[in-house]
Amino acid sequence: MENFEFTTTEKDINTRIDKFLLDALPRSFSRSYIQKLIQSNGVTVNEIFVSKNFKLSSNQSIKVNIPDPEPLDIVPENIKLDIIYEDNDLLIVNKPKDMVVHPAPGNYNNTLVNALLFHCKNSLSGINGIMRPGIVHRIDKDTSGLLIVAKNDAAHKFLAKQIKEHTFTRLYEAVVIGNLKNDEGTISTNIGRHKTNRKKMAVVTIGGKLAITHYKVIKRHEGFTHVQLKLETGRTHQIRVHMAHLSHPVLGDEVYGNSKKNKIFPFLKGQCLHAKVVGFIHPTTKKYVEFTCDLPDYFLKVLKHLPE
Repeated sequence: MENFEFTTTEKDINTRIDKFLLDALPRSFSRSYIQKLIQSNGVTVNEIFVSKNFKLSSNQSIKVNIPDPEPLDIVPENIKLDIIYEDNDLLIVNKPKDMVVHPAPGNYNNTLVNALLFHCKNSLSGINGIMRPGIVHRIDKDTSGLLIVAKNDAAHKFLAKQIKEHTFTRLYEAVVIGNLKNDEGTISTNIGRHKTNRKKMAVVTIGGKLAITHYKVIKRHEGFTHVQLKLETGRTHQIRVHMAHLSHPVLGDEVYGNSKKNKIFPFLKGQCLHAKVVGFIHPTTKKYVEFTCDLPDYFLKVLKHLPE
């Protein structure tokens, strides 16, 4: 069970409790889930159970108890995977755009995990639980490219340690809006939850975690730049947040960019961002290995239509 506590301020006066929690909770929950939580006595205001339309006052104590999720029977699905490499410890998958990595509310089918359960059977690490078997790191639904999947717990721990120590190579390519001032550079900020929209991340001055992205211009176009990006850290939405912070959001990113230039490419659904290279010390051989995949068709189509 997860427990959260909040204290209201003057800006929260007359705000509905369900709306307040929708913004305040550090994880993404639907409004209907929050309302059901309130109705099932999972929320108190000044130690009193309230209704979902209860309106808040200043300096009230709100306590939230979120029960553990019930175990789900994640169904293996025969979904074709583009496997770049596989051995007894791991496999490298080239994830297509529009595929969710692991099941979550609203997406319990057609995910990468559903496909992995069919392909690997019981040979997946269990460190991240039943919802994320084998998943060492993630990329967004609308980001394409390479992901490493661990087939046993020892390999998972060995790979995760490299990510934590920033010795794991991750190179991306993206098309960003506008022309970067410098041919290469480093963005170093803290990234945390957005102060008003808890479903977004943001560059923050207080709290958050250090995020470092190195970028290099591949080619400049009129109004756009094709760039290579190297992650030193791996925060949620890191590249998308950092490029928006530079006022050069990733093309197609409606969450952090929402530029009119996105409409120039109506065929592009989601951000033009591809995880092209991963490199790491192999758990068994203890030798450095690196894997690369080609740019996908949607990315090549964008490059073809960029003005020179």
